[in-house]
Amino acid sequence: MGIGDKMKNAADSAKGKMKEKTGDATDNEDLQAEGQADKSVADLKQAGEKAKDAFKN
Repeated sequence: MGIGDKMKNAADSAKGKMKEKTGDATDNEDLQAEGQADKSVADLKQAGEKAKDAFKN
């Protein structure tokens, strides 16, 4: 897994943040929760990538 995966995870996290902020602004709790979930999944994937890099070195 390389830089492309890391960039995709960062983009997914940003999308999650945008959904969460939009949900906050519109009082849409479902969208807010969906954004939080998307952000969490992306952050976990990113942590996995960092762990793999640590073991490679």
